[in-house]
Amino acid sequence: MSVGIIGTGHYVPEKVVTNFDLEKIVDTNDEWIRTRTGIEERRIAEDTMDTSDMAYLASVNALEDAGIKAEDLDLILVATVTPDTPFPSVSCMIQDRLGAKKAAAMDLSAACSGYMYGMVTAKQFIETGVYKNVLVVGVEKLSKITDWSDRNTCVLFGDGAGASILGPVSEGKGILSFELGADGSGGKHLFQDMDYLSMNGREVFKFAVRQMPESSVNVVEKAGYKKEDVDYLIPHQANIRIMEAARERLGISEDKMATSVKKYGNTSAASIAIALSEDVKNGKIKENDLLVLVGFGGGLTWGAIALRWGK
Repeated sequence: MSVGIIGTGHYVPEKVVTNFDLEKIVDTNDEWIRTRTGIEERRIAEDTMDTSDMAYLASVNALEDAGIKAEDLDLILVATVTPDTPFPSVSCMIQDRLGAKKAAAMDLSAACSGYMYGMVTAKQFIETGVYKNVLVVGVEKLSKITDWSDRNTCVLFGDGAGASILGPVSEGKGILSFELGADGSGGKHLFQDMDYLSMNGREVFKFAVRQMPESSVNVVEKAGYKKEDVDYLIPHQANIRIMEAARERLGISEDKMATSVKKYGNTSAASIAIALSEDVKNGKIKENDLLVLVGFGGGLTWGAIALRWGK
């Protein structure tokens, strides 16, 4: 059975925090942030909005796009490292709020790679015929674990949610190949230390510029295609220089890569899902396009998917 995406949705908070806003609270400047990361602004959720609220709103949009009801969902997978509470899970919270009464629900923790892990997990359940419709959400409220006095990290992150409905699709469409990986020895380079996120930027950068391009090429070859066949690249929106490394390795033009990082910053597990949803809605992704989705994150973890767009 072929498994693919039959609906997408996303939500980002209304509050915009620009680089110029950050200049007022830490020793940094707009030019430094833009040239090193590609980020110009990010969205920050109000105190009254939590992770589950954003996940719910993105999910409603995805269900509408897929043309199915919440009661049709068999499983809800939420990828996040910033849940409202350790338990109940965000997935259970939105299961109740959506009214998805027959859906099983669980959260996944793979940091920025979480959405990729969720997609691949959903694929297995659908492919085996156990479930038909699976909701996968990548969502983070990173602002609540960001040290706003640390200029090295506070400029990078934002809040938001992206959701995808996965289900059976026509033969030749959907997920063609995937790669998941982890290197726990690198966990010390990106972690949550007490209340805040902590990162060794140099080491994470070195890991990412090696792994993202390699995984991108791997899934294309696993799917039986060549780099030249790729129509669109959706990398984890962490840093424009890391994203460019993957784009150049695939040899595709700048206009064929998602670049929502400049508007939203690094939204961790939500970033690929948001970029996908946004670029489907603005027409950049078209029927039969061969997509590569690729990300990396804390753990250290990584994941990539080659996907033929369409139902």
